[in-house]
Amino acid sequence: MYPPLRILASLTYDSEMSEQETEIGEVMTYYANIGVAAIELTSGVNVGDTIIFRGFTTDLEHRVDSMQIEHDYVQEAKAGDQIGVKIPGKVRKSDRVYKK
Repeated sequence: MYPPLRILASLTYDSEMSEQETEIGEVMTYYANIGVAAIELTSGVNVGDTIIFRGFTTDLEHRVDSMQIEHDYVQEAKAGDQIGVKIPGKVRKSDRVYKK
């Protein structure tokens, strides 16, 4: 059996990002019926970038194939924009989004 501190450490969420990752936003909501994450950006992102979703139960990496702002397809988005990105897995509100 593990000592108590070791068990607690393994259950704690590590929000630290690696040096090559930059935080670019936060998930506002996830539309499960269409597999789309709505993201509030704090930094820019382009089609073709690899983004990572991280949260207490989330760790998902995805290459941005397309994104929308107000139902219009765009190639790039800047800080302050709210974008929709189709993703292959479930994310949750308040998950952090990073660019690799």
